[in-house]
Amino acid sequence: MTLWGGRFAEPSDADLRALNDSIDFDKRMYAEDIAGSIAYARAIANAGIITAAEAATLVEGLRQVLAEFEAGTFVLQVADEDIHTAVERRLTELVGAVGGKLHTGRSRNDQVATDFRLWVAGAIDRTDALLRALQEALIAKAEPNLETLMPGYTHVQPAQPITAAHWLMSFFWMLARDRSRLQDAKRRLLVSPLGAGALAGTPFAVDRAALAAELGFTSVSQNSLDAVSDRDFAAELLFCLALAGTHLSRLAEDVIFYSNPLFGFITLNDRYSTGSSLMPQKRNADPMELARGKAGRLIGRLTGFLTTLKGLPSTYNKDLQEDKESVFDSVDTLDRLLPVIIAIVDTLNLNPDRMRAALGEDMLATDMADYLVRKGLPFRQAHHVVGQVVRLAAQEGVVMSALPLERLQALSPLFSDDVQSVFDFGASVARRQAVGGTAPEAVRVQIDAARAWLGAQ
Repeated sequence: MTLWGGRFAEPSDADLRALNDSIDFDKRMYAEDIAGSIAYARAIANAGIITAAEAATLVEGLRQVLAEFEAGTFVLQVADEDIHTAVERRLTELVGAVGGKLHTGRSRNDQVATDFRLWVAGAIDRTDALLRALQEALIAKAEPNLETLMPGYTHVQPAQPITAAHWLMSFFWMLARDRSRLQDAKRRLLVSPLGAGALAGTPFAVDRAALAAELGFTSVSQNSLDAVSDRDFAAELLFCLALAGTHLSRLAEDVIFYSNPLFGFITLNDRYSTGSSLMPQKRNADPMELARGKAGRLIGRLTGFLTTLKGLPSTYNKDLQEDKESVFDSVDTLDRLLPVIIAIVDTLNLNPDRMRAALGEDMLATDMADYLVRKGLPFRQAHHVVGQVVRLAAQEGVVMSALPLERLQALSPLFSDDVQSVFDFGASVARRQAVGGTAPEAVRVQIDAARAWLGAQ
């Protein structure tokens, strides 16, 4: 029996049921639905709506239903439209007519909003834990590479020398922002809609604050119309996951480039590489290509759901059933992706010789400009002079350090024998000691700050 069939003379068409029913995907919220129902049974008993004995019967029956779900023995029926219908149907089978009292003053509108908030809160915790594990893997890989030199790029063009540790740690801070956003989103979603009813609130003296506290919420909704239709928390989660996926895609892009033999900066472990069905020599970074591709999937889920929300009239509308599949899919996507990326970082082999071999003297052009600045030349003039040096070296087909001193002095009399000190990649990196710089000492401070950040979470 449906929860709403009395008004209708005929049963729903099978095709409508296939479209309308959500049990196939919302059944994964069984634990949250049952937890909410247990709390609600106690709340309506405290309000004098049912007796303490009836509440105890309901709670015991709900625990049996939960045990069946946990054991994998719960049997869905054709009439189970959604998780709420399924739980109430089975509860009534177990405890009898008193099961029909549980829904007093409650609607599936405030019930699903409560269930979904509880599920999302748990999903945030799980995703946060995976992102933390990736941060720890990045630190562990960065620490032994404080002095490993590699090219840094802008516009995918060689720019300045950096350390491999500095490169790895750049992703730590992207993930830190992702985790901060998730934690902030969780603080905002812990508002209980239970007691809002279908849209107008409950007519019974239910202590909503106590009900919320029992379920782990920190406050209650202040407007019942908003409470049943608010899905900001779902959109916010989708945004957080889409941006985290974007950051993972950026890491993936670097790994794909740097593992290409033309770079050869890194080598993926065999367990996290794939081959070609035709070309025996191939070694593909397929997991990272999937990471790059799944970022598009996450972004698509976000934009699709925002489009669903934009035209909804006030209070609950069936369109909101589209929230769960989008969120479930996005959470599942990162649940599958993050363990592999963590393992890739854990097992990643850095090739310092290849990294150093890719350093070119033209990447020290800024250091040469700084050399002139230290001798009193304004930076903009120094920049112009060094640009001429770079052009001259290119015309001569030599590196900058091979240009005779007199050729340099023709461009600026500030050049002297000590200009050769510029052409030291290690010294170039070491000079960048300011907070956030690539010098080994600065990266050590950065890693200490990262560990302190993790400790505060």
